[in-house]
Amino acid sequence: MALSGVTCKVSSCKYWKSGEHCDASAIEVSVEGGGTNARQSEQTNCHTFAPKSS
Repeated sequence: MALSGVTCKVSSCKYWKSGEHCDASAIEVSVEGGGTNARQSEQTNCHTFAPKSS
């Protein structure tokens, strides 16, 4: 089941669905390098990403 309102532009992720939708049941995002504060999106990482199977 796709998460409502969550988009994904990484088409190589197994959770990516047509229309840039995320089909994961939950997502995990963390701060690059640890901690809990980020000032820009570039300082975050999506740990839900998993490559598509070939």
